[in-house]
Amino acid sequence: MTSGEPYAPGAAFGAEVQKDGEKWTLVLVRNLRHPPARVWQALTEPEHLREWAPFDADRTLGKVGAAVLSTVGAPTPQSSETTVTRADAPSILEYNWGGFDMRWKLEASDGGTRLTLWTNIDRRYISMGAAGWHICFDVLDRLLAGQPIGRIAGPDAMRFVGWQRLSAEYARQFAGDAPGASSGSPDAERRSQ
Repeated sequence: MTSGEPYAPGAAFGAEVQKDGEKWTLVLVRNLRHPPARVWQALTEPEHLREWAPFDADRTLGKVGAAVLSTVGAPTPQSSETTVTRADAPSILEYNWGGFDMRWKLEASDGGTRLTLWTNIDRRYISMGAAGWHICFDVLDRLLAGQPIGRIAGPDAMRFVGWQRLSAEYARQFAGDAPGASSGSPDAERRSQ
């Protein structure tokens, strides 16, 4: 962390799980104080991703085509080839990371951006994933505000004070979710556009 101000994640919020049989999708929503164009740049440009995301990219993700994403902090280097399948700046970004579909939606909202991420995730790790993305989004928000605290991802996030509590809070929230697909799934959303 690079800032003198200590960081501690707040309470779990803005996440839900959509269940469709064995396929589970983690949906995270965060309102950011920054316009969609700035958030888009942070989601797509390698130099920005290195500051907050749990992976590095070998090229901009803002254009359709092949890319390589490398997981941060893994005990052994883990890189995966991906294809950006949709890049409609500054509103929709879709690609696959490590075998899991990822869909980002950016909507202008109250002078900022409502950012939504849909990602398939192994159901055994869904609360851990929510906690990890929660911290990444906090780091992203501070980066965009000009108050960078440095990337906190992967094993570093799991050792971070507050991560265990955050993961447990998400696990409790998700335990009450009813089975069945939610009407807000990415597929339903795509059909409505």
